[in-house]
Amino acid sequence: MSESNALLNKAIAHIDRDATIDLLRRAVRIPSITGEEQAIGALLREELADAGARDVELFEFAESRSDVCGVVPGTGDGKRLMFLGHTDTVHVEGWREEWAGTEREDPFAGAIVDGELYGRGAGDQKAGIVTVIAALRALHGAGLRPRGEVISLFVGDEESGQPGSGYSLGMNEAVKRIEAGDIPRADFGVYTEPTTLKIYAAQMGFIIAEITVQGESAYFGRPWLGNDALRATHRLLTLLYEYTDAIWETADHELLGRPFNLVTGIRGGGYIAVPEKCTISLIRKVLPHETLDEVKSQLDGIVRRLAINEGVRVDIEYTAPRDHAYGGNPAETVRDHPGITALAGAIHAVTGDVDIVEGAPFWSEMSFLNDLGIPTVYCAPGDITNCHTLHERVAVQQLLDGVEIFVRFIARYCGLEQVK
Repeated sequence: MSESNALLNKAIAHIDRDATIDLLRRAVRIPSITGEEQAIGALLREELADAGARDVELFEFAESRSDVCGVVPGTGDGKRLMFLGHTDTVHVEGWREEWAGTEREDPFAGAIVDGELYGRGAGDQKAGIVTVIAALRALHGAGLRPRGEVISLFVGDEESGQPGSGYSLGMNEAVKRIEAGDIPRADFGVYTEPTTLKIYAAQMGFIIAEITVQGESAYFGRPWLGNDALRATHRLLTLLYEYTDAIWETADHELLGRPFNLVTGIRGGGYIAVPEKCTISLIRKVLPHETLDEVKSQLDGIVRRLAINEGVRVDIEYTAPRDHAYGGNPAETVRDHPGITALAGAIHAVTGDVDIVEGAPFWSEMSFLNDLGIPTVYCAPGDITNCHTLHERVAVQQLLDGVEIFVRFIARYCGLEQVK
Protein backbone atom coordinates (compact mmCIF):
# COMPACT_ATOMS: atom_id res chain seq x y z
CA MET A 1 0.00 0.00 0.00
CA SER A 2 1.39 3.42 -0.97
CA GLU A 3 1.94 6.08 1.68
CA SER A 4 -0.85 8.24 0.21
CA ASN A 5 -3.34 5.36 0.36
CA ALA A 6 -2.32 4.59 3.92
CA LEU A 7 -2.89 8.20 4.95
CA LEU A 8 -6.26 8.30 3.20
CA ASN A 9 -7.38 5.09 4.88
CA LYS A 10 -6.30 6.48 8.23
CA ALA A 11 -8.39 9.61 7.65
CA ILE A 12 -11.45 7.60 6.61
CA ALA A 13 -11.10 5.45 9.73
CA HIS A 14 -11.37 8.61 11.83
CA ILE A 15 -14.74 9.67 10.42
CA ASP A 16 -17.02 9.78 13.45
CA ARG A 17 -20.51 8.71 12.35
CA ASP A 18 -22.29 9.56 15.59
CA ALA A 19 -20.55 12.91 16.03
CA THR A 20 -21.46 13.89 12.46
CA ILE A 21 -25.15 13.13 12.98
CA ASP A 22 -25.07 14.88 16.35
CA LEU A 23 -23.52 18.01 14.83
CA LEU A 24 -26.19 18.20 12.13
CA ARG A 25 -28.92 17.84 14.74
CA ARG A 26 -27.34 20.59 16.83
CA ALA A 27 -27.08 22.83 13.78
CA VAL A 28 -30.73 22.25 12.85
CA ARG A 29 -31.76 23.01 16.44
CA ILE A 30 -30.38 26.53 16.08
CA PRO A 31 -32.96 28.55 14.13
CA SER A 32 -31.20 30.60 11.46
CA ILE A 33 -33.97 32.02 9.31
CA THR A 34 -32.53 34.79 7.14
CA GLY A 35 -31.67 37.70 9.41
CA GLU A 36 -30.88 35.44 12.38
CA GLU A 37 -27.49 34.01 11.41
CA GLN A 38 -25.48 35.04 14.49
CA ALA A 39 -26.07 31.98 16.68
CA ILE A 40 -25.35 29.39 14.00
CA GLY A 41 -22.20 31.32 13.13
CA ALA A 42 -21.01 31.03 16.72
CA LEU A 43 -21.52 27.26 16.66
CA LEU A 44 -19.63 26.88 13.39
CA ARG A 45 -16.75 29.01 14.65
CA GLU A 46 -16.32 26.67 17.62
CA GLU A 47 -16.63 23.54 15.47
CA LEU A 48 -14.13 24.77 12.87
CA ALA A 49 -11.59 25.51 15.58
CA ASP A 50 -12.07 22.02 17.04
CA ALA A 51 -11.57 20.55 13.53
CA GLY A 52 -8.12 22.10 13.20
CA ALA A 53 -8.91 25.39 11.48
CA ARG A 54 -6.88 28.43 12.49
CA ASP A 55 -7.61 32.14 12.35
CA VAL A 56 -11.30 31.31 12.76
CA GLU A 57 -13.21 34.56 12.62
CA LEU A 58 -16.83 35.58 13.03
CA PHE A 59 -17.28 38.87 11.18
CA GLU A 60 -20.39 40.99 10.76
CA PHE A 61 -21.85 41.81 7.36
CA ALA A 62 -24.82 43.63 8.93
CA GLU A 63 -25.81 44.47 12.48
CA SER A 64 -25.96 41.26 14.55
CA ARG A 65 -25.51 39.14 11.40
CA SER A 66 -22.23 37.34 10.80
CA ASP A 67 -20.22 35.23 8.40
CA VAL A 68 -17.64 32.76 9.70
CA CYS A 69 -14.32 31.80 8.12
CA GLY A 70 -11.50 29.50 9.14
CA VAL A 71 -8.40 28.12 7.42
CA VAL A 72 -6.75 24.73 7.84
CA PRO A 73 -3.14 25.59 6.99
CA GLY A 74 -1.32 23.59 4.36
CA THR A 75 2.00 21.89 4.94
CA GLY A 76 3.49 22.44 1.52
CA ASP A 77 2.75 23.47 -2.04
CA GLY A 78 -0.60 21.71 -2.52
CA LYS A 79 -3.53 23.34 -4.24
CA ARG A 80 -5.67 25.69 -2.18
CA LEU A 81 -9.33 24.69 -1.74
CA MET A 82 -12.35 26.63 -0.52
CA PHE A 83 -15.57 25.18 0.87
CA LEU A 84 -18.39 27.69 0.88
CA GLY A 85 -21.95 27.50 2.20
CA HIS A 86 -24.78 29.64 3.50
CA THR A 87 -26.02 29.50 7.06
CA ASP A 88 -29.49 31.04 6.68
CA THR A 89 -32.71 29.16 5.97
CA VAL A 90 -36.20 29.97 4.76
CA HIS A 91 -39.12 30.38 7.18
CA VAL A 92 -41.05 27.59 8.93
CA GLU A 93 -44.63 28.80 8.40
CA GLY A 94 -46.99 25.83 8.22
CA TRP A 95 -44.43 23.27 9.42
CA ARG A 96 -45.98 22.57 12.82
CA GLU A 97 -49.47 22.28 11.32
CA GLU A 98 -48.18 19.84 8.69
CA TRP A 99 -46.59 17.53 11.28
CA ALA A 100 -48.85 18.14 14.32
CA GLY A 101 -48.84 15.22 16.75
CA THR A 102 -45.74 13.56 15.24
CA GLU A 103 -42.07 13.55 16.17
CA ARG A 104 -41.46 15.90 13.23
CA GLU A 105 -43.72 18.64 14.61
CA ASP A 106 -40.83 20.82 15.76
CA PRO A 107 -39.03 22.16 12.65
CA PHE A 108 -35.86 22.56 14.71
CA ALA A 109 -35.77 19.17 16.44
CA GLY A 110 -33.77 17.27 13.84
CA ALA A 111 -35.99 14.19 14.15
CA ILE A 112 -34.70 11.07 12.40
CA VAL A 113 -37.44 9.03 10.76
CA ASP A 114 -36.81 6.05 8.46
CA GLY A 115 -33.16 6.97 8.04
CA GLU A 116 -33.79 10.62 7.17
CA LEU A 117 -33.14 13.67 9.33
CA TYR A 118 -35.95 16.24 9.15
CA GLY A 119 -35.88 19.93 9.93
CA ARG A 120 -35.63 23.39 8.47
CA GLY A 121 -32.18 23.78 7.01
CA ALA A 122 -31.39 20.07 7.22
CA GLY A 123 -30.76 19.90 3.49
CA ASP A 124 -30.43 23.58 2.62
CA GLN A 125 -27.78 23.59 3.66
CA LYS A 126 -26.65 22.61 7.09
CA ALA A 127 -25.93 19.05 5.93
CA GLY A 128 -23.39 20.37 3.45
CA ILE A 129 -21.69 22.58 6.03
CA VAL A 130 -21.59 19.74 8.56
CA THR A 131 -20.11 17.45 5.90
CA VAL A 132 -17.20 19.87 5.47
CA ILE A 133 -16.55 20.17 9.20
CA ALA A 134 -16.80 16.41 9.76
CA ALA A 135 -14.29 15.78 6.96
CA LEU A 136 -11.86 18.30 8.48
CA ARG A 137 -12.41 16.75 11.89
CA ALA A 138 -11.49 13.30 10.52
CA LEU A 139 -8.23 14.63 9.08
CA HIS A 140 -7.42 16.46 12.31
CA GLY A 141 -8.22 13.43 14.44
CA ALA A 142 -5.92 11.29 12.30
CA GLY A 143 -3.04 13.73 12.79
CA LEU A 144 -3.13 14.73 9.11
CA ARG A 145 -3.04 18.04 7.35
CA PRO A 146 -3.62 18.90 3.71
CA ARG A 147 -0.60 20.01 1.69
CA GLY A 148 -2.59 22.99 0.46
CA GLU A 149 -4.78 25.28 2.56
CA VAL A 150 -8.46 24.43 3.03
CA ILE A 151 -10.61 27.50 3.59
CA SER A 152 -14.11 27.19 5.07
CA LEU A 153 -16.34 30.19 4.48
CA PHE A 154 -19.97 30.18 5.64
CA VAL A 155 -22.10 33.23 4.86
CA GLY A 156 -25.56 34.61 5.59
CA ASP A 157 -28.30 36.30 3.56
CA GLU A 158 -28.37 33.86 0.65
CA GLU A 159 -32.05 33.00 0.93
CA SER A 160 -34.78 35.45 -0.07
CA GLY A 161 -38.31 35.93 1.20
CA GLN A 162 -37.76 37.70 4.50
CA PRO A 163 -38.28 41.50 4.47
CA GLY A 164 -35.08 43.35 3.59
CA SER A 165 -33.13 40.16 2.96
CA GLY A 166 -31.90 38.05 0.09
CA TYR A 167 -29.29 40.39 -1.37
CA SER A 168 -26.25 38.19 -0.68
CA LEU A 169 -25.01 40.66 1.92
CA GLY A 170 -22.85 38.01 3.55
CA MET A 171 -21.28 36.94 0.28
CA ASN A 172 -20.65 40.51 -0.78
CA GLU A 173 -18.80 41.15 2.47
CA ALA A 174 -16.79 37.97 1.99
CA VAL A 175 -15.83 39.03 -1.54
CA LYS A 176 -14.50 42.33 -0.18
CA ARG A 177 -12.34 40.41 2.27
CA ILE A 178 -11.05 38.05 -0.43
CA GLU A 179 -10.18 41.01 -2.65
CA ALA A 180 -8.42 42.71 0.28
CA GLY A 181 -6.41 39.56 1.04
CA ASP A 182 -8.02 39.00 4.44
CA ILE A 183 -9.45 35.68 3.21
CA PRO A 184 -7.11 33.59 1.03
CA ARG A 185 -7.93 33.08 -2.64
CA ALA A 186 -8.45 29.46 -3.61
CA ASP A 187 -7.61 27.47 -6.73
CA PHE A 188 -11.01 25.76 -6.65
CA GLY A 189 -14.26 26.11 -4.71
CA VAL A 190 -17.08 23.81 -3.65
CA TYR A 191 -20.34 25.46 -2.58
CA THR A 192 -22.38 23.09 -0.46
CA GLU A 193 -25.82 23.50 -2.02
CA PRO A 194 -27.66 20.14 -1.94
CA THR A 195 -26.99 18.08 -5.08
CA THR A 196 -27.60 14.47 -3.86
CA LEU A 197 -23.79 14.19 -4.11
CA LYS A 198 -23.71 15.07 -7.79
CA ILE A 199 -21.49 17.85 -9.17
CA TYR A 200 -23.32 20.88 -10.52
CA ALA A 201 -20.75 22.59 -12.75
CA ALA A 202 -22.98 25.32 -14.18
CA GLN A 203 -25.81 27.53 -13.03
CA MET A 204 -28.26 29.80 -14.78
CA GLY A 205 -28.27 33.51 -14.16
CA PHE A 206 -31.46 35.48 -13.64
CA ILE A 207 -33.11 38.85 -13.85
CA ILE A 208 -36.26 39.57 -11.85
CA ALA A 209 -38.19 42.64 -12.93
CA GLU A 210 -41.36 44.58 -12.21
CA ILE A 211 -42.88 46.42 -15.16
CA THR A 212 -45.45 49.11 -14.33
CA VAL A 213 -47.78 50.40 -17.04
CA GLN A 214 -49.27 53.80 -16.14
CA GLY A 215 -52.31 54.97 -18.09
CA GLU A 216 -55.06 57.43 -17.14
CA SER A 217 -58.27 56.56 -15.36
CA ALA A 218 -61.70 57.77 -16.47
CA TYR A 219 -65.32 57.17 -15.54
CA PHE A 220 -66.61 53.93 -17.07
CA GLY A 221 -69.34 55.78 -18.96
CA ARG A 222 -66.74 57.85 -20.82
CA PRO A 223 -63.88 55.39 -21.31
CA TRP A 224 -62.49 57.30 -24.28
CA LEU A 225 -61.41 60.06 -21.88
CA GLY A 226 -58.88 57.69 -20.28
CA ASN A 227 -55.95 55.58 -21.36
CA ASP A 228 -56.50 51.93 -20.43
CA ALA A 229 -53.42 50.53 -18.66
CA LEU A 230 -54.89 47.03 -18.63
CA ARG A 231 -55.39 47.08 -22.39
CA ALA A 232 -51.80 48.28 -22.88
CA THR A 233 -50.61 45.55 -20.55
CA HIS A 234 -52.37 42.97 -22.72
CA ARG A 235 -50.25 44.24 -25.62
CA LEU A 236 -47.16 44.06 -23.41
CA LEU A 237 -47.88 40.43 -22.55
CA THR A 238 -48.07 39.65 -26.25
CA LEU A 239 -44.63 41.23 -26.78
CA LEU A 240 -43.17 39.35 -23.83
CA TYR A 241 -44.52 36.00 -24.98
CA GLU A 242 -43.16 36.63 -28.48
CA TYR A 243 -39.81 37.40 -26.87
CA THR A 244 -39.98 34.16 -24.86
CA ASP A 245 -40.62 32.12 -28.02
CA ALA A 246 -37.73 33.84 -29.81
CA ILE A 247 -35.08 33.29 -27.11
CA TRP A 248 -36.18 29.68 -26.59
CA GLU A 249 -34.86 28.93 -30.07
CA THR A 250 -31.51 30.69 -29.65
CA ALA A 251 -29.55 28.14 -27.59
CA ASP A 252 -29.68 24.82 -25.77
CA HIS A 253 -26.96 24.62 -23.12
CA GLU A 254 -25.61 21.10 -22.50
CA LEU A 255 -26.15 21.32 -18.73
CA LEU A 256 -28.74 24.09 -18.31
CA GLY A 257 -31.12 23.74 -21.24
CA ARG A 258 -32.78 26.74 -22.91
CA PRO A 259 -33.28 30.33 -21.81
CA PHE A 260 -36.77 31.57 -21.05
CA ASN A 261 -38.71 34.58 -19.89
CA LEU A 262 -41.49 33.72 -17.45
CA VAL A 263 -44.26 36.11 -16.49
CA THR A 264 -44.97 35.25 -12.86
CA GLY A 265 -47.70 37.74 -11.93
CA ILE A 266 -50.00 40.53 -13.04
CA ARG A 267 -51.78 43.07 -10.86
CA GLY A 268 -54.11 45.87 -11.90
CA GLY A 269 -57.62 47.05 -12.63
CA GLY A 270 -60.01 49.85 -11.77
CA TYR A 271 -63.17 50.22 -9.69
CA ILE A 272 -65.91 50.67 -12.28
CA ALA A 273 -63.45 52.85 -14.17
CA VAL A 274 -60.78 52.72 -16.83
CA PRO A 275 -57.75 51.00 -15.20
CA GLU A 276 -54.94 53.50 -14.74
CA LYS A 277 -52.18 51.18 -13.57
CA CYS A 278 -51.06 47.60 -14.07
CA THR A 279 -47.90 45.75 -12.98
CA ILE A 280 -46.27 42.64 -14.42
CA SER A 281 -43.66 40.50 -12.59
CA LEU A 282 -41.21 38.37 -14.56
CA ILE A 283 -38.05 36.32 -14.29
CA ARG A 284 -35.62 35.83 -17.16
CA LYS A 285 -33.33 32.79 -17.15
CA VAL A 286 -29.87 33.77 -18.40
CA LEU A 287 -27.37 31.28 -19.84
CA PRO A 288 -23.56 31.49 -19.48
CA HIS A 289 -23.08 32.79 -23.05
CA GLU A 290 -25.37 35.77 -22.25
CA THR A 291 -24.75 38.78 -20.04
CA LEU A 292 -27.23 40.48 -17.74
CA ASP A 293 -26.50 43.80 -19.44
CA GLU A 294 -27.52 42.33 -22.79
CA VAL A 295 -30.71 40.88 -21.34
CA LYS A 296 -31.60 44.14 -19.62
CA SER A 297 -31.17 45.94 -22.95
CA GLN A 298 -33.59 43.47 -24.58
CA LEU A 299 -36.24 43.98 -21.90
CA ASP A 300 -35.78 47.76 -21.93
CA GLY A 301 -36.34 47.70 -25.69
CA ILE A 302 -39.66 45.89 -25.29
CA VAL A 303 -40.78 48.44 -22.71
CA ARG A 304 -39.83 51.39 -24.94
CA ARG A 305 -41.67 49.86 -27.88
CA LEU A 306 -44.85 49.52 -25.85
CA ALA A 307 -44.63 53.06 -24.49
CA ILE A 308 -44.23 54.54 -27.98
CA ASN A 309 -46.99 52.47 -29.59
CA GLU A 310 -49.56 52.72 -26.78
CA GLY A 311 -48.92 56.23 -25.49
CA VAL A 312 -48.54 55.11 -21.90
CA ARG A 313 -45.75 55.52 -19.38
CA VAL A 314 -43.91 52.27 -18.72
CA ASP A 315 -41.31 51.81 -16.00
CA ILE A 316 -39.20 48.72 -15.40
CA GLU A 317 -37.45 48.02 -12.10
CA TYR A 318 -34.87 45.28 -11.54
CA THR A 319 -35.64 44.11 -8.03
CA ALA A 320 -33.19 41.36 -7.08
CA PRO A 321 -29.53 42.46 -7.32
CA ARG A 322 -27.05 39.83 -6.23
CA ASP A 323 -23.58 39.83 -7.83
CA HIS A 324 -24.91 42.19 -10.51
CA ALA A 325 -27.05 45.31 -10.32
CA TYR A 326 -29.81 43.60 -12.32
CA GLY A 327 -29.78 40.10 -10.80
CA GLY A 328 -27.52 37.08 -10.50
CA ASN A 329 -24.83 36.13 -12.99
CA PRO A 330 -24.71 32.76 -14.72
CA ALA A 331 -21.60 30.67 -14.11
CA GLU A 332 -19.87 27.63 -15.51
CA THR A 333 -16.72 25.69 -14.64
CA VAL A 334 -15.12 23.62 -17.40
CA ARG A 335 -15.79 19.93 -16.94
CA ASP A 336 -12.13 18.89 -17.26
CA HIS A 337 -10.97 21.19 -14.46
CA PRO A 338 -8.66 19.27 -12.07
CA GLY A 339 -10.98 20.10 -9.17
CA ILE A 340 -13.93 18.46 -10.90
CA THR A 341 -11.79 15.47 -11.86
CA ALA A 342 -10.68 15.02 -8.24
CA LEU A 343 -14.18 15.45 -6.85
CA ALA A 344 -15.72 13.10 -9.42
CA GLY A 345 -13.11 10.47 -8.57
CA ALA A 346 -13.91 10.78 -4.87
CA ILE A 347 -17.65 10.42 -5.53
CA HIS A 348 -17.11 7.36 -7.72
CA ALA A 349 -14.94 5.72 -5.06
CA VAL A 350 -17.76 6.02 -2.50
CA THR A 351 -20.98 5.67 -4.51
CA GLY A 352 -19.87 4.02 -7.74
CA ASP A 353 -21.58 6.78 -9.75
CA VAL A 354 -19.90 7.86 -12.98
CA ASP A 355 -22.35 10.19 -14.77
CA ILE A 356 -22.37 12.87 -12.08
CA VAL A 357 -21.74 16.27 -13.70
CA GLU A 358 -24.96 18.23 -14.16
CA GLY A 359 -26.34 21.77 -14.26
CA ALA A 360 -27.90 23.43 -11.21
CA PRO A 361 -31.70 23.84 -11.38
CA PHE A 362 -31.30 26.96 -9.24
CA TRP A 363 -29.20 30.08 -8.74
CA SER A 364 -26.94 30.44 -5.74
CA GLU A 365 -23.63 32.12 -5.05
CA MET A 366 -20.99 30.13 -6.97
CA SER A 367 -20.90 32.97 -9.50
CA PHE A 368 -19.36 35.29 -6.89
CA LEU A 369 -16.29 33.06 -6.78
CA ASN A 370 -16.24 32.47 -10.53
CA ASP A 371 -16.31 36.24 -11.00
CA LEU A 372 -13.17 36.37 -8.79
CA GLY A 373 -11.45 33.82 -11.02
CA ILE A 374 -12.04 30.92 -8.62
CA PRO A 375 -13.65 28.01 -10.54
CA THR A 376 -16.47 26.68 -8.37
CA VAL A 377 -19.07 23.90 -8.38
CA TYR A 378 -21.95 22.81 -6.15
CA CYS A 379 -21.76 19.49 -4.32
CA ALA A 380 -23.27 18.25 -1.04
CA PRO A 381 -25.76 15.78 0.43
CA GLY A 382 -29.44 16.70 0.31
CA ASP A 383 -32.10 16.91 -2.37
CA ILE A 384 -33.04 20.37 -3.60
CA THR A 385 -36.55 19.18 -4.48
CA ASN A 386 -37.56 18.90 -0.80
CA CYS A 387 -35.79 22.06 0.34
CA HIS A 388 -37.94 25.13 1.13
CA THR A 389 -40.84 22.68 1.67
CA LEU A 390 -42.52 21.30 4.78
CA HIS A 391 -40.78 17.99 4.09
CA GLU A 392 -37.16 19.20 4.14
CA ARG A 393 -34.84 16.38 5.11
CA VAL A 394 -31.56 14.64 4.32
CA ALA A 395 -30.78 10.93 4.21
CA VAL A 396 -28.38 10.06 7.02
CA GLN A 397 -26.39 7.64 4.85
CA GLN A 398 -26.01 10.30 2.18
CA LEU A 399 -24.67 12.68 4.83
CA LEU A 400 -22.09 10.10 5.92
CA ASP A 401 -21.16 9.28 2.32
CA GLY A 402 -20.62 13.00 1.81
CA VAL A 403 -18.09 13.13 4.63
CA GLU A 404 -16.04 10.30 3.11
CA ILE A 405 -16.28 11.94 -0.32
CA PHE A 406 -14.93 15.23 1.01
CA VAL A 407 -12.10 13.45 2.84
CA ARG A 408 -11.13 11.65 -0.36
CA PHE A 409 -11.50 14.85 -2.37
CA ILE A 410 -9.20 16.83 -0.09
CA ALA A 411 -6.66 14.02 -0.31
CA ARG A 412 -6.85 13.93 -4.11
CA TYR A 413 -6.88 17.68 -4.71
CA CYS A 414 -4.71 19.10 -1.92
CA GLY A 415 -2.67 16.08 -0.87
CA LEU A 416 -2.15 14.85 2.71
CA GLU A 417 0.74 14.81 5.13
CA GLN A 418 1.21 13.24 8.55
CA VAL A 419 1.94 15.92 11.15
CA LYS A 420 1.55 14.06 14.43
